[in-house]
Amino acid sequence: MSERAETLLRRMVEIPSVSGDEQRLAHFLVEELRDWGFTTHLDEVGNAIARRGDPDAPMILLTGHLDTVPGGPLVRRDGDLLYGRGTVDAKGPLATMICAAADADVRGVQYVVAGVVEEETYGRGATHLAECFRPAVAVVGEPNGWSGVGIGYKGRIMLRYTVSRPAVHTASPAEKASEAAAAFWQDVVGYCASVSTGEKAFDRPIPTLNEVTGDIEHAALVISVRVPPAFDLPAFERHLRSATRDGELVVDDRTPGVRVDHRGAAVRALCAGIRARGARPTLKLKTGTADLNIVAPRWQVPMAVYGPGDSALDHTDDEHIALTEYATAIEVLRDALDLLAAGLRG
Repeated sequence: MSERAETLLRRMVEIPSVSGDEQRLAHFLVEELRDWGFTTHLDEVGNAIARRGDPDAPMILLTGHLDTVPGGPLVRRDGDLLYGRGTVDAKGPLATMICAAADADVRGVQYVVAGVVEEETYGRGATHLAECFRPAVAVVGEPNGWSGVGIGYKGRIMLRYTVSRPAVHTASPAEKASEAAAAFWQDVVGYCASVSTGEKAFDRPIPTLNEVTGDIEHAALVISVRVPPAFDLPAFERHLRSATRDGELVVDDRTPGVRVDHRGAAVRALCAGIRARGARPTLKLKTGTADLNIVAPRWQVPMAVYGPGDSALDHTDDEHIALTEYATAIEVLRDALDLLAAGLRG
């Protein structure tokens, strides 16, 4: 791997960029990538945008997120491993995109690399990107391992439920707020179980009780539900509103699941790059949610998700990436870009 590629990733990881506070990293990339042959700017929501090639040519768009969750290990190198928040999720994949696009054949195409904000919260950066760009093909940067290609991500519903009941003695048979909240949670669990259509985790809605607070007078729940692409969001919401027990329900996020065509040009190009390096590609369906959920329905073009790193290390205190894997992923993606560009040139 080139020293320049390693230095870029380390510098990105060394700049803290918790969701909502990505400005310093975005400014760094806007300045740094001009030396890599890109024209750059910050857009209206703070995304870092870098472009190579003719702006009138067909666009290959590569998007990864700048933001991280808080915490993480100290940034350090231990042999082949680079530790630090974002090495996996998802500065490693974004740096891979930068390095590959900087070295790819630009004849007859343009490459746009977008470092977007607030993926870890509500996807504000990707939402803006989806409105402003119309690529011919796109790749989203998330960790799937250098020989893995992501083709599907579950959606997410975020719920806040609050309920109140009059003060009563604990010996009273009257329903307490805490009991109403517990019953509402069981309604969510029961509904999800009733509409499950498959054995795999990707095909089943999975509810999580993120927060629970309260007592017999006032209680509150925060619930997230990861849902597959075929999940009927309106029917779920109608059921919940019929089961509120005079409580208040607020739906903060309605992100549907998505699955791209595994026969599309982006998936095929990445698989070819992986095979060229002696591995068998693995197509992955992920139980989390990514910016793919936001941009794929809007763009309706060949897409895939790619990036080095073990997603099991996301958000952990042991987050790290193997630099040899990072280097291999750059080569895979660069070859995939060349194949995609050749296809767009006809």
